[in-house]
Amino acid sequence: MSIKVNNLTKYYGDYLAVDNISFEAKKGEILGFLGPNGAGKSTTMKIITTYLPPTTGTIEVDGFDVEEKSLEVRKKLGYLPELNPLYYDMNPVDYLDFVAKLDGIPAADIKKRREEMIRVCGLDSVRHKDIGTLSKGYKQRVGLAQAMINNPDVLILDEPTSGLDPNQIIEIRNLIKKLGKEKTVVLSTHILSEVTATCNRVIIINKGKIVADGTPEELQAKSKGQSVVTLEVKNNCDKNELSGALKDIRSVNKVEFVKDTGDSFVFNIYGEKGADLREVISNKVTQQKATVLSMQTKQSSLEDIFRELTK
Repeated sequence: MSIKVNNLTKYYGDYLAVDNISFEAKKGEILGFLGPNGAGKSTTMKIITTYLPPTTGTIEVDGFDVEEKSLEVRKKLGYLPELNPLYYDMNPVDYLDFVAKLDGIPAADIKKRREEMIRVCGLDSVRHKDIGTLSKGYKQRVGLAQAMINNPDVLILDEPTSGLDPNQIIEIRNLIKKLGKEKTVVLSTHILSEVTATCNRVIIINKGKIVADGTPEELQAKSKGQSVVTLEVKNNCDKNELSGALKDIRSVNKVEFVKDTGDSFVFNIYGEKGADLREVISNKVTQQKATVLSMQTKQSSLEDIFRELTK
């Protein structure tokens, strides 16, 4: 077991930031750790990485207690905090050499590890430029390189794709997925599409408590969200009469008129979770002597589930 969190609670004075949470993360797992601002994500990650002590509860990383064996825990970890720990007057080569020495990497291996991180993180073109002069995206890459230079068993990444362009995001996403096959990765991000594309498990935390834990597919299956059908019909019908007829359909909870395009009417039709409304909607439209131009259906996305659990 790479990470084991048991009954973790953290107070800042009288403020309860993390409220008695427990979870585990295994080797080969990419865990998406989600929540709104102030939910307790960064606090939990800082406690796992020994930057903060817990108020109560225990955390183990590869069997080492974060309070009793903090130095051993740090040897196992790579950490990219939300605010990069960068020295702006150093260039990436010097900075990564410096970090490698702090991490206790043998002198004979430092150049090899540094060059590997420069290659993996796409830093070759800026290797001799001062970090302070780099774009936010390149600074983020340097931060990722320092988190991975000691080849850790556990990677804690807080907003790793912040400031990156779409091509860079795809590159880092692929890198994280590759690393996740042999390491434990905990990934915190506000880009929920990244979680769907990268993570094989998701924990959602809200107001210090875990409100969901499972694969993206499991969370979708458990969601209270509705199925939604977007219907576009020719405007050769009475939209109010059609709306009323659609509302009469069993399993339809709500019909929302979206817009009049000039040539067509667009509706959103909300049904019970899992209900396939397409055939019955088509029949109703035909009964109203209207013409279907398009019909699209979707289930709750991770964004919908996130809003549902943290609103």
